[in-house]
Amino acid sequence: MGTWGQAEPSGDDGGRSRALGTHGARLSIALALAAGAYLLFPLAPAVELPLYEVGSVAPENVIAPFAFRVPKPDVALQREREATRRAVPPVFQLAPAALDSARAQLQAFGRVLDGAYGAAGTGATPAVAAAASQVGIRLTAPEIAYLHAPTKRRAQLDAVQRVLERWLPSGVASTAALADVRGAIAIVQGPRTTIVPADSVTTFAGLLSRARRMHPDPTSDVGDAVYVKLLSAFFRPTLLPDRAATDRVRVEAAAGVDRDLFFVRAGEKIVGAHEVVSREANEKMRALRDATQQRGGTEVTRTRAAARVVGSVLHNLIILVVFGVTLLLFRPQLYASTRVVLLFALEFALVLVSAALVARMAAPRPEIVPVALAAVMLSILFDPRISMIAAMVLAVLVGSQGPFRGTNALFIMLVGGVAAAVSVKTVRGRNQAYLSMLFVAGGYALAALALGLTLGWMWTEIGVMTGIGALNAVGAVALAMGLLPPAEEFTGTVTYLRLLEWSDLNRPVLQRLSLEAPGTYAHTIATANLAEQAANAIGANGLLARVGTYYHDIGKLKKPQFFVENQARGRNPHDKLKPNTSASIIKNHVREGLELADEIKLPKPLRAFITEHHGTGRIGYFMEKARERGDALPNPAEYAYPGPTPQTAETAVLMLADGAEAAARALPEPTPQKIRELVEHVTRQRIEQGQLRDAPITLRQIEIIKDQFVRVLLGMHHNRIEYPAAAGGVGNTGGVSAEPASA
Repeated sequence: MGTWGQAEPSGDDGGRSRALGTHGARLSIALALAAGAYLLFPLAPAVELPLYEVGSVAPENVIAPFAFRVPKPDVALQREREATRRAVPPVFQLAPAALDSARAQLQAFGRVLDGAYGAAGTGATPAVAAAASQVGIRLTAPEIAYLHAPTKRRAQLDAVQRVLERWLPSGVASTAALADVRGAIAIVQGPRTTIVPADSVTTFAGLLSRARRMHPDPTSDVGDAVYVKLLSAFFRPTLLPDRAATDRVRVEAAAGVDRDLFFVRAGEKIVGAHEVVSREANEKMRALRDATQQRGGTEVTRTRAAARVVGSVLHNLIILVVFGVTLLLFRPQLYASTRVVLLFALEFALVLVSAALVARMAAPRPEIVPVALAAVMLSILFDPRISMIAAMVLAVLVGSQGPFRGTNALFIMLVGGVAAAVSVKTVRGRNQAYLSMLFVAGGYALAALALGLTLGWMWTEIGVMTGIGALNAVGAVALAMGLLPPAEEFTGTVTYLRLLEWSDLNRPVLQRLSLEAPGTYAHTIATANLAEQAANAIGANGLLARVGTYYHDIGKLKKPQFFVENQARGRNPHDKLKPNTSASIIKNHVREGLELADEIKLPKPLRAFITEHHGTGRIGYFMEKARERGDALPNPAEYAYPGPTPQTAETAVLMLADGAEAAARALPEPTPQKIRELVEHVTRQRIEQGQLRDAPITLRQIEIIKDQFVRVLLGMHHNRIEYPAAAGGVGNTGGVSAEPASA
C-alpha cells in the first residue's frame, strides 16, 4: 500500500491532485478553527501602563503590549549562582587501571613471601618482616608464623585478590575523598557520566565490611589481623576526585544561570481584573514601564495591530497543524476520513466556545472547560493514544489564549484531559462509566492538590476546585455516552458497545441464516471462533473479527441451495447449469450480501467483511469445469470475485479462517497432521494469489494465525467414541455417537 509522502509515478497527476485536495481541505478546516479561536479570544486593546502596589486589587486587566524581560537584582543573581555552584556534584574519575597495579603488587609480594619462607625455613622471621615492610606492612611474629603455612598464606593472598577483583572495577573511593561530600557525585568513565548518591559509593571502610564474606580464616584472630593488613596494603582506590573537572563544571553551571527573573511575552496577562497584585506582578509592571520608556511610548500603529491579528491566527493554526501532522503520521486512516476530521474539528470548536464562555465569567474556572468530554469521546471512538494527544493540543490551544495566560488553566486542562483519555480504553459495560468518572475526578483532585500546596491555597479553595472538577467529570462522561451513538453514525466507527449490539445472534438476519441456510450458519459460527482466536493472538480486534464473520456470508440467503454446505447429499442444482452461470451465482453472494447489509444498515467496517473475505480470488471449480466442457476459452473475470483484497488485519484473518474451516469440513479423517497440512495449504494459496498484499499483516503474524487455526480446528474435529447399546439404548448404529463426560 502506498503512503503519503512517497514518490509517485511520473504522470500520476490525478493522484497528486487528490493528495493536494485532501491536505488542502484539512488545512482549510484548521484555518477556520484558528480564525474562530481568534474571534472568541481577541487580543486585548492597548492600555496605559499602570503600576499597582503589592496587595492592592487591580481594577482591570494589565496585558503586556510587547515582549520584555524582568532582570534579577545583582545580589539575588550572585546568590543564585553560588547556590548553583554548590548544587553541582563533585566529579570523580573511574580509574580501573588501579586494579592492575594492585593485582601486580599483590602477586609480586606473594612471590617474595614464598622465596623468603623457602630460603630461610623456620628462621624466616627477619626476611619475611623485611619483605613485608617494603610494601608498608608491619607483621608481628605470630603473624609471620601464621603465614609460614603455605596453605594459609595462599588462602590469604587469594582472598585479598578476589576482594580486589570483585569490587574495585565498579569503583571504590578512599574514605577521606568522600568525608566532606554530601548529596551526589558525578562518576566519569570515558564519555559516560553517571550521577549517584554519595552514600551509595563504596569506600575502603565499606570494602572491609564486604570483604568479611570472603574471609579465609574468620575464627582466627591472627588470621583476621593478617587479612586486614593485606587488604589495607594493597587497596588502591579506583574512584579518584577530579577537582579541575569539578571546578570547570561548576563555573559553567554558574554562568548558565538566567539573568532574568521573568520573561513576559506579548499579549501575556500580568494581572487580571479584580485580582490581588502579587510581588511578581508588581515587578513585571515596573519592568514594563522601564522597557516602554526605552522603546519610546506605547502607541501601536495599524500595521502593528494587523500583524498581531495575523500572528494570533498563525499561533492557533500552528498548534492545530501539529495535531493534524500527528494524525497523518500515526493514524493515516483517521486523517483520510473527512467525517472523522470534521468530528475532531467539532470537538475542538465545542471546547473553544465553552472556554470563551468560561473566560467571560467574573472568576474564570478553567476546570469547567470540557476538555475531558472531548477526550472521553475520542478515546471511546478511536483510541486513548490519539485522544491523549488531542487533549494535550486542546489544553495548549486554550491555555495560550489571552484570558488564560498567566493562569493555571494549561496545567488543569492538561491533567483533566489526559486523565479522561486514559480512563476509557475500551468501554465494555455500563459500570465502566462510573469508574471513568472517578478516574477523571481524581485527576482534577490531584491537580487541585498540587496547585494548592504549591501556591499556598486554603483547603476550602482546594475543595472547591476538586468539587467543580468532579462535576465536570460526571457531566463529561455522561454527555459523552449520550453523544456517542450519533458520533458513531457520523464517522462510521464501530465501538465495542456497538459491536456487542451487532453480535446478538437473535437479530433477524442471523435468525434467518440459521433457519434458511443452516449449513452456512454452522460454517459462520465455526469460522467466527477461528477468526476471533487468531485476531486476538496477533493483537488485532478479536470482537470485530467475530462480529464481521457473522455477516460475511449473509448474501447466501438469496439462494442458499446453491451453496454446498446447505445441499442435501446427491442434490446439486449446479449440475443443471452452465459453469459461468454457476460462477455468477456463487460470486453474486457478495453483491447480494451488500444489498442485504444496506437493508439492515450494517456499519461500514462490518460490510468490509462481506466484500473482502474472498478478495479477488477465482472460483476455480467452475472455471475448470468450463474448460473440461470444451467451451470457448473462459474469461477469468467471469470466474473471479469482485474484491477488494483484505485491507485490514481482521478481514485478512477471516479470509484465511473461511478457507481453512470449509476445507477442514471435507477432511474424511481430520488428524492433527492433516489439519496442519490443510491450514498450510490454504494460507500458502492465498499468499501466492496475492490476496494478502494490501493487508497490514506480517509473516510472523501469519505463523501465529496458522497455529491458532490448528489448535481450534483440532478442538472442533477431535475424535468421538460410540457407546454400546447397553450404555445408552442407541446401539452401534453408526449414526449416533456421544462423548464421555471427561472428553
